[in-house]
Amino acid sequence: MRQPLFMYHTSGDPFACPAGEGLLKLRLFVQAGEQLCCTVIHTDRYHSPGSELPRPMERIGCAGSYDIYEAVIELPERRSRYLFHAEAAGGEFVWYGERGVSVNREQAGSFQYAYLHHSYATALPSWSGEAVAYQIYPSSYNQGNLQGISDKIPYLQQLGITLIYMTPVFASPSDHKYNTSDYYTIDPVFGDTEQLKALVSRAHEHGIRVVLDAVFNHSGDTFFAFRDVLEKGEQSPYRDWFFIRSFPVTTCPMPNYETFAKAEAHMPKLNMNHPEVADYMLGVAKYWVREAGIDGWRLDVANEVHPEFWRRLRRELKAEFPELLLIGEIMHDSGPWLRGDQFDGGMNYIWREALLEFFAQQSIGPVRFMEQLLHQEALCNDQANSAMFQLLGSHDTLRFLTACKLGGRGWDREMTAIERMRLAVFVQMTYIGIPMIYYGDEVGMEGATDPDCRRPMLWQEETQNTEMHTWYCQLIALRRSHAALHSGSFRPWFTDEVRNAFGYVRQHGRDKIALVVNNSPNRYSLELNQFRADRNVLTDLLSGLTIRNTSRLIVEIEPFGCLMLH
Repeated sequence: MRQPLFMYHTSGDPFACPAGEGLLKLRLFVQAGEQLCCTVIHTDRYHSPGSELPRPMERIGCAGSYDIYEAVIELPERRSRYLFHAEAAGGEFVWYGERGVSVNREQAGSFQYAYLHHSYATALPSWSGEAVAYQIYPSSYNQGNLQGISDKIPYLQQLGITLIYMTPVFASPSDHKYNTSDYYTIDPVFGDTEQLKALVSRAHEHGIRVVLDAVFNHSGDTFFAFRDVLEKGEQSPYRDWFFIRSFPVTTCPMPNYETFAKAEAHMPKLNMNHPEVADYMLGVAKYWVREAGIDGWRLDVANEVHPEFWRRLRRELKAEFPELLLIGEIMHDSGPWLRGDQFDGGMNYIWREALLEFFAQQSIGPVRFMEQLLHQEALCNDQANSAMFQLLGSHDTLRFLTACKLGGRGWDREMTAIERMRLAVFVQMTYIGIPMIYYGDEVGMEGATDPDCRRPMLWQEETQNTEMHTWYCQLIALRRSHAALHSGSFRPWFTDEVRNAFGYVRQHGRDKIALVVNNSPNRYSLELNQFRADRNVLTDLLSGLTIRNTSRLIVEIEPFGCLMLH
């Protein structure tokens, strides 16, 4: 057999990851199009040659230039020595180990997984697997304060929400509150500590968790430590809390200190490597969990803070509050921050980009779309993937419905925008991770990029898209009622590039659900026999229609329609 042009594996996350007590998941990348039968040969590291056991690997799908294969192996002694065997249909084969690809097994060598440590570092909150999140921009939600949000808890419960994430509520001179003045004080515009505690308590009574936004990358220029530096210059005991390039400190025309983004003078960057700053912010993080009973933190600009601070924060917070959820804001590949030592999950903006391209802009087809989903999933371990905030929009982006109206192909973009967003919501609610709804999306709110995406919430029914609201309610209810949808594996089923449709399967134990998306203005015909080979009756969960076995069953999916078969 021609040696594959590309095979890749390393004995570390995300290619070798704990998958349960005494279980190790292995992931292998192989040159796309090789059509190989892959097997992992494994044994204890200290066992003699000849004791290896074979374990067939499952081909998950194609992620563009490479195919993904996976297998879970048992490690009774928590150690493993393993290598991969790849065989073509004609019987030709190669071995792959830590010394590379070879037709000679000894020359390929073996990978070593030194020890499968039982670590609480990778444990997720017990409640996060079934979570459905809802992001609130407090200034724009209801009355612009915490009491207004608390008053809407029953509304959120009826929608099916189990987790609220609020952008910053701490004292700040701005509307967005990302330039913090006082980390220990609720901004008076929103209320006070007692009102936050009341909100959290009421949310908990309705089965809803609360996550707050923490800004530890930078403070505001009205933060006490920075004010002291402005006043005392080099004599300030807080001068090393920031990255001051020269003295005296100047804010205009250009700041002579590091800031968030590009010369944002009102957001001086904090030196989180400084022990006093790290102690201070860690104290903030613990205080609000203890004082208000919040259930997690979303960490702003997490990728620009020193990883050692996040490691310490995770160790200390999880030791005291093991059920706390930690989400990092990383707007690019977040895999390096999701290895079990920093965050549980991230804000998945890369996933959003794929949905924008396929549904809103219609600039890619289903093959490329599916490749992107698999590529992103393969770069994280299973626990991280299950804790990702899967969002269609946020306070930093244009709203998804607006993107749908701006994008599209030759047919009427305006007429199909709602339908295309409905399909995106369908995928969001039936995909792995934690679906995160940006407030107002459920009633069809529109808005361009920041700050237009932060318009006041539409509460008058005559201004709402009630059909969209019903769609969200239906999908959230289905997600929460089926383990396959909130906790199951994700596998591609088919992609139809010509007719712009695709299907995938979610499975948890014996609970198996097939999903089909028709992202085109034409009806789509699908033969179901392959999916239902092992059962006599299928149910379309969206319509409640029962589909009984016949010799050959073809279903018709409406333009911009979808199907959920159980």
